[in-house]
Amino acid sequence: MPSFDIVSDVDKQEIDNAINQAHKELATRFDFKGSKASITWEEKESKIAIAAEDASKVRALEELVVGKLAKRNVDLRNVERKDPVISPLGHATQDLLIKQGLDGDKAKEITKAIKAQDFKVQSTLQERQVRVTGKKRDDLQEVIQFLRGQDFEVGLAFKNFRD
Repeated sequence: MPSFDIVSDVDKQEIDNAINQAHKELATRFDFKGSKASITWEEKESKIAIAAEDASKVRALEELVVGKLAKRNVDLRNVERKDPVISPLGHATQDLLIKQGLDGDKAKEITKAIKAQDFKVQSTLQERQVRVTGKKRDDLQEVIQFLRGQDFEVGLAFKNFRD
């Protein structure tokens, strides 16, 4: 029976590459000469920490990092931007959280959308992904086309397509 999985994963290697590119540009930018600005990728917490002397530099760093992520084809719907935290001394930090996998509410929303369209498929929740099975390959391709046309506020990827 043909099946595929709907996931919302971000390639951590692409994030690492984007951060490295941002570091290289940070070292050469004139407006950051002599600055204590930093960009760190904390893989275990799946977040990018940005720090600088003031809020304007943090905004510039955020634009730099988000631009590099976009160039590396990281879906920006999976990047949650927290508000900058500004200390009384003026030092500012900001976190960019990378969302991995589908949370329970999004997965339920996706399965409801599939069931509402009366496709001849079954969808089940499995940990942080949704498995869709059907009798015909064409039915599964219709589901993929339908989901690509919808906006679930997360980047969707389709993996493990099996006949």
